[in-house]
Amino acid sequence: IAPHGEGKDHLGMFAVACFGADEWAQKYEAQNDDFSKIMMQAIADRLVEACAERLHRDMRVEHWGYSSDEDLTPDDLLKVKYDGIRPAPGYPSQPDHTEKRTMWDLLRVEELSGIQLSESISMMPASSVSALVFAHPDSTYFAVGKIGKDQVKSYATRKGYDLPEMERWLSPILNYDRD
Repeated sequence: IAPHGEGKDHLGMFAVACFGADEWAQKYEAQNDDFSKIMMQAIADRLVEACAERLHRDMRVEHWGYSSDEDLTPDDLLKVKYDGIRPAPGYPSQPDHTEKRTMWDLLRVEELSGIQLSESISMMPASSVSALVFAHPDSTYFAVGKIGKDQVKSYATRKGYDLPEMERWLSPILNYDRD
């Protein structure tokens, strides 16, 4: 992100998923085994989150190496004591879910991994995680606040969306009522 030669500064992105868990959950649901269904979904979600955590660690310590001496405890990880951030689409730092489409195109996610996006831009399988990774040591999580109609119009124009569609995707952070 920084101009070449002005320090170690990286931007990346990833998508990970647990395949097969949805089918097992459906099987348990058909057997009226709610406990096993919930456990299957929970375990798949935890596995995907663990993969995302490990991938982010490998980026910091090995691939980009900007934190090669990192030695964090699990508690440190939960307290986000590492350098850099990995905001996910739909979360406060990156509230626009439509940016998943950009990520999918750039990474060729569906082609290379099989992770799909639904019409509502949900990731399939359900136990999937995607995020941007900002490696700069001063990067911190933040929340995008409420935005005004002038900002939404500008953003929609830059993305090539019409205003009503952009308002639909950004509705949780609008500071006005949609027409």
